[in-house]
Amino acid sequence: AVVAGAEDGNVIVWDISNNRSGSNGGNGGVQIIPHPGCVWSVTPFVDPNNNNNNDNPYNPAALATNPHLGWQPPLLPSPLGYSFSWRVCFRADAKNDGSAQPVGCRENPDEFGTAPPPPLNFVTDSGEKIWVPDVTMVRTMLLHGMDIDGNVFPPPLDEELCQDIGVTGGKSGDSNKECVREANIRATGPLNATTVTISPSNHYGESIVDGEAIVVPAPRIMCLVYTMADAHGNRIRAMRDTWAGGCDGFLAFSTQSDPRLPTISLEHEGPESYDNMWQKVRSIWRFVGTHYLEDFDWFFIGGDDLFVMPHNLKTYLASLVYKDGTDPVTKEYFVGRRFNAGGNDYFNSGGAGYTLSRATLRRFLENMDDATHCAAHRQTSMEDVMIANCLRHLGIHFTDTRDAKGRERFHPFAPGTHLHWKPPGPGQPRDWYEEYNREWGILQGKDCCAPDSVSFHYVKKASMVRHMHALLNF
Repeated sequence: AVVAGAEDGNVIVWDISNNRSGSNGGNGGVQIIPHPGCVWSVTPFVDPNNNNNNDNPYNPAALATNPHLGWQPPLLPSPLGYSFSWRVCFRADAKNDGSAQPVGCRENPDEFGTAPPPPLNFVTDSGEKIWVPDVTMVRTMLLHGMDIDGNVFPPPLDEELCQDIGVTGGKSGDSNKECVREANIRATGPLNATTVTISPSNHYGESIVDGEAIVVPAPRIMCLVYTMADAHGNRIRAMRDTWAGGCDGFLAFSTQSDPRLPTISLEHEGPESYDNMWQKVRSIWRFVGTHYLEDFDWFFIGGDDLFVMPHNLKTYLASLVYKDGTDPVTKEYFVGRRFNAGGNDYFNSGGAGYTLSRATLRRFLENMDDATHCAAHRQTSMEDVMIANCLRHLGIHFTDTRDAKGRERFHPFAPGTHLHWKPPGPGQPRDWYEEYNREWGILQGKDCCAPDSVSFHYVKKASMVRHMHALLNF
């Protein structure tokens, strides 16, 4: 064994006799003795003499298929050294592209260099050569624990990111951490796990069974993110560095293709604008359904200001189908945070992200060009309403995703906003959020959010993504 002191004060014991990839997605040859803080960095043991291609995902055959497998941006050290503080990264406006961020924040697009052209690796039925990304690359890197150069992946985070950090980096006003602690929100397991432990009774309307714990294989999930090129260096990088590897497939749909991340730019009807989000999402579903439908059980979609806990999502979905005795390959599910805009106008919040089972995506693909019922040519920002209308026409309705105590799992706001949300008082303007939830009500305070929550919207800053990841996973 090799004993080393980590920079944050941990004692790390390397057992080099063990295989790196431990059972059930464990840490393998790493034993961690944490200090009293809440975050520690895990660095897998790297044997420079190990050239066994069976243990190395970056072998010649894999790189011939995807030459960018194993890439990550350089982890440039701050010139401030140990005096660098992550808090400075929070000071920038949420809409910035990271170009003015200090070295050390891992947000500056200059650290990426120029995106290489994607390889044209697929021939369509019409004979056109196109690029179909390797969407498993981030997952592969996470499972391996290092990039192609032997650097740690995902890159380690610092204990400071578990301290109280306000939206602009202050030492107070951290309502997100307050919510995580009061609602007891945690990851249901490690990102690299291949199994999940479910409680099939922990669904709204069910009588919860104490001590219920059933271990089942984790479902295969593809995570889809819509974004813009100016977010590659900060938001998409932060996702890639934190939660994205928990998805079995990850692909960002952008205005520029970059095979290293990966992101892809797709043509769609109408302009590239927020007011035409529906056409962009339609192009996403068509591409995903054409090239990845048979590779995954579930498909989760959301924007680049969404924080996701993939293991929690897998745990919930596995619990859902176990309870129902179904299979997402054949059973049509539409999963997310249900809203009712009035009458029969039910939909799942696009902000909180929503999930289609494979069966649902297949049905949508078969009917998506129906101009009457599926708004095939409509240009609107309300992509979540449009797909809900289409699926409702097909007889596919939303799933109530609350836990047995009525707490929500998919969230249209950041944690702190949910914790402190109050309905408007007498004489105050009506609140759309209250109106959209009037049918089932909104639990307040620490009951706002289920301990096994899946997603939070409006986590816009890359630094906040890392802060949230540290709070929820370590």
